[in-house]
Amino acid sequence: MLNGALIGCGFFAQNQLRAWAEAGDAGIVALCDRDAARLAATAARFGIARTYDDAAEMLARERPDFVDIATTVASHVPLVTLAARAGVPVICQKPFTETLAEAAELVETCRRAGVKLMVHENFRWQAPIRAVRRVLDEGEIGQPFWARIAFRSAYDVYAGQPYLAEGSRFIIQDLGIHLLDVARFLFGEVTTLAARTQRVNPRIAGEDVATMMLGHAAGVTTVVDCSYASAQERELFPQSLIEIDGARGTLRLGADYELVVHADGATRRETVAPDEARWGPAPWHGIQHSVFDIQEHFIACLRGGREPETSGADNLRTLALVEAAYLSAQRGGAPVDPAALVAAARDEAGG
Repeated sequence: MLNGALIGCGFFAQNQLRAWAEAGDAGIVALCDRDAARLAATAARFGIARTYDDAAEMLARERPDFVDIATTVASHVPLVTLAARAGVPVICQKPFTETLAEAAELVETCRRAGVKLMVHENFRWQAPIRAVRRVLDEGEIGQPFWARIAFRSAYDVYAGQPYLAEGSRFIIQDLGIHLLDVARFLFGEVTTLAARTQRVNPRIAGEDVATMMLGHAAGVTTVVDCSYASAQERELFPQSLIEIDGARGTLRLGADYELVVHADGATRRETVAPDEARWGPAPWHGIQHSVFDIQEHFIACLRGGREPETSGADNLRTLALVEAAYLSAQRGGAPVDPAALVAAARDEAGG
């Protein structure tokens, strides 16, 4: 049994703790949060007796097998650094850091310390996304050449996470990062990215709409678009919709996780939703299932000495897409090379 500690008992950490409670050979034995009331309520809810308001004290006393950092982005640099110095493997919530240079420095810090580092980038672990990847890997629609990954909603994300309305960067950093990571997961690395952003809601500081066009090294063109300002007849939050055109046919991941594959003149349909009976209630079952799967992968990597799929080093390339999107939007939609941003960040970090 691997004993873990979790830092941060906020909104999304509740999903992580529920998933840890389902794990068979790992669990959370200690919690840390600076908000005493929130810490006490979370500890009571999940039956965790050992609680701390200081992360350094918790790591020193508990000596956990791993630490799950579920705090907001501004705290990630000091907390991941603290864990690395203590020799404790880390799974850290996304977005990993506020800048690409900080991320490169943390990756190098963990490498030098010999500490495994994984970023909790969970959209690519959702059951529908894995199903799409399987179809592509099996070659059912042939070589992809065009795709669209969309998440358009008017769901009130600010109610549970009010800080989202306060930052100068919003939807690309919070939601778009997931879709950009899915694009990398499905089609490989990106050589050019062009973006346009908009702010529709006047009560927020950052952008709530973004449209990005990605050129992949494999020849695929992907349109990634996300919105929290799109009121629709039926709210599909938190579903992502995917369209892919290939040399032999097309794939469509539509509402309610219906996967439609049309290839060589034949069409098949299947539902690729996770089990609502186990992971419900809807619409949260898709997210909860992905959290469980990413944590299971992290533990398997710790036990097997493998590099996590969404390692810190891998996540640098996803963060570079985020940085490229903001840079392109600032430049009026001019294309940006994400690889050049990664190289510059690594040079700065000395890695």
